Amino acid sequence: MLEAGAQFPVVPFGADQTLFVVIDRLDEATEIRVERSDLDATISELVAGCFNDPIKVISFNTLEHWMKDISTDVADEIQARCGADGVTLPDYLSDFVENHS
Repeated sequence: MLEAGAQFPVVPFGADQTLFVVIDRLDEATEIRVERSDLDATISELVAGCFNDPIKVISFNTLEHWMKDISTDVADEIQARCGADGVTLPDYLSDFVENHS
């Protein structure tokens, strides 16, 4: 049984999983949210407006011990999805896409 205030680990020890972190600006603070192990779902949440002011997207693998800034790849994918759907890039993503394209 966990003690009060104990936190569950985000990823179980030894799990071979690539995770995606969105760094989001909230007013004066910056918050890091570990979103998912699914890049497509993370991009969909960005496009759907689930973040306030995304700054960067980072991927990392828990077993292989690597991390990579994938913000440029994500910005390109957001532009491609908006173009394919025939929609204008949402205002809340314009700075993110502009800074990483």
